[in-house]
Amino acid sequence: MDAALVTDLVNVRYLSGFTGSNAALLVTVDGRVVFATDGRYVDQAATQCPDVERLVSRQLTEVLVATLEDHKPLRFAVETHSLSVDEHGIVAAQVTSRDGWELSSLEQAVERLREVKDADEIEALRTACDMSTQALAGLLAGELLGRTERALARDLEWRMYELGAEAIAFETIVASGPNSAIPHHEPTDRQVAVGDLLKIDFGARHAGYHADCTRTVLVGSGADWQRDIYAAVAAAQRAGVDACVVDTPVADVDAASRDSLASAGYLEWFTTGLGHGVGLQIHEEPLISKRHPGRLRAHTPLTIEPGIYLPGRGGVRIEDTVVVTATGPEVLTHATRDLLVLD
Repeated sequence: MDAALVTDLVNVRYLSGFTGSNAALLVTVDGRVVFATDGRYVDQAATQCPDVERLVSRQLTEVLVATLEDHKPLRFAVETHSLSVDEHGIVAAQVTSRDGWELSSLEQAVERLREVKDADEIEALRTACDMSTQALAGLLAGELLGRTERALARDLEWRMYELGAEAIAFETIVASGPNSAIPHHEPTDRQVAVGDLLKIDFGARHAGYHADCTRTVLVGSGADWQRDIYAAVAAAQRAGVDACVVDTPVADVDAASRDSLASAGYLEWFTTGLGHGVGLQIHEEPLISKRHPGRLRAHTPLTIEPGIYLPGRGGVRIEDTVVVTATGPEVLTHATRDLLVLD
């Protein structure tokens, strides 16, 4: 490609540092970068991306493509997964009106760059994970019995903010008793009771980077079946984490956890994906799946989160944010994976 139009806001941030809500970038093969935003963000853009050419307009794509009007015939790529049909039509009309210009898809080129993180990105993730697990430790040190799922979720979020989080990474999941069998349960006014499995899926965001962690605890005395499924999930999670080695096929990581659950007799009750990349978005590539054709690369952060979900009874999920390194997996979410039995 001779030039590319980047319109996905997360990709714009990754390439330029701009964090506002309306912007686009034009990048050419000879090193030219043109940034466009509207009048609300003139000062912010000057601060966050001072070293690029900047335009101010409400018609972002139109003005950026127009800067190439005197350019020789070129191959021009756009983020077809980001542009609306109408926006794509506008760009296509501009491009096809020029002799020799060719329009194509950039596909997910920037997203592929984002999979592998640099040292600053990993440090931001490490900080987000530290905030998250410190907040969880504070929550679990307090009273759980009789509190509602919704109250526990808000308490945990407040603790993350108090530790310096700029935001929560996603809507916190607190699921108690039979609700813990729902993978993405929304907190309710159900009160935590003796004998409940309590599943907590949460994370803080720091400098734009998202932590992701899940722990399941047992409140009061529990039944043998609860301890059995916890042990099965813990073993599957360890197998998945241990498989996070450079150059390992992504499909083999998925198989490691699933084979462990199959050996324990619980694979049919694992109904979600095993994990995903994490960074400027809570869900990024690579998605951990038997269908993924690639291999793990060094400095790639991802989650490993197997679970067992028994409808109407309860469920367990254990999840860590892990970085693939040259010396093996580095777990960033430092909270015990042993079964905690709490009051």
